[in-house]
Amino acid sequence: MGSAGPLRGQALRAGGTIGVPAPSSPFENRSEIDRGVRWWEERGYKVKLGAGVYAQDDYFAGDPETRARDLNALFADPEVDVVQTLRGGYGASQVVPLLDYDVIAENPKPLVGFSDITALHVAIRQRTGLVTFYGPGLTGMGNPKREWSKERLVNALGSTEPLGEIPARPEDPYVGSLASGRATAPIVGGCLWLLRETLATPWEFDMDGCILFFEDVHAPPWHVDGMLTQFRNAGKLEQVAGIVIGEMFASDPTKVQDPWLRSRSMEDVFEQHLEPLGVPVVFNLPLGHGENLWTLPLGVTATVDAAARTVTIDDPALEPATQLAAASSASPSRT
Repeated sequence: MGSAGPLRGQALRAGGTIGVPAPSSPFENRSEIDRGVRWWEERGYKVKLGAGVYAQDDYFAGDPETRARDLNALFADPEVDVVQTLRGGYGASQVVPLLDYDVIAENPKPLVGFSDITALHVAIRQRTGLVTFYGPGLTGMGNPKREWSKERLVNALGSTEPLGEIPARPEDPYVGSLASGRATAPIVGGCLWLLRETLATPWEFDMDGCILFFEDVHAPPWHVDGMLTQFRNAGKLEQVAGIVIGEMFASDPTKVQDPWLRSRSMEDVFEQHLEPLGVPVVFNLPLGHGENLWTLPLGVTATVDAAARTVTIDDPALEPATQLAAASSASPSRT
């Protein structure tokens, strides 16, 4: 990454091509893929599915080698402008050791996905410095209840300007904060459980000097307490500049049938672990597994302000697409 800043892909052009690998779990119904493809095509874009996108192996979309092959191939493919993963689920951590990071660095493109795709966001940033996007996968594009999220994704992929302030959740506009002050630094992170899985690996998550973003799903307070305890014990929280917390979806402790586990709320856990750090913390933003997902660029400079309860993206995440056209004039024409 160095002093030159993060590595950026180029903005999605009108009529550009979306490449789709399946690095985690498989589709549930084939129509999910068809719906997503049609959504892009109805708006004038093209979709190129990875060769193994229909593979199914229990809760994996095929073996790790197939999943890694497709991801590497779509980054290398000059016809592909954006790499949008099929979905999250489980299995991306198996793909991480098999990726060709030289190919990814030589062909920087926006990578989009969330949840289990956190494993790829972390490893690719650690190895290449590429800005990636925490946003919906292809199966989400065919969901008619996700229009708000889809509009934000297209805006993020087409913009060469800073994306500005992250809005409040449309269904719950409350934004909370802890501690005080403001911090400006690169924003990095993803699904908390997947961030923890990188510990003690060659691609261990590095949040020193950064704004830590996390969210999770089906993670009641005692699970989050355990994960933050492990990060603290590993010394990973000591040098964070600020913290941004998305929606902790389907994690309400009052819906669990073990009364002895209900005594501490999620906000109690945040206060215990994060307030003593003395850095600005903002929580309950539309970043996660809930009804609305704002596409968040990872690796760009952001500002978190506890007093104003705001988070803004300060730097562009993408370069103008015209640079790609000029640089690749000798490449085969796009279809």
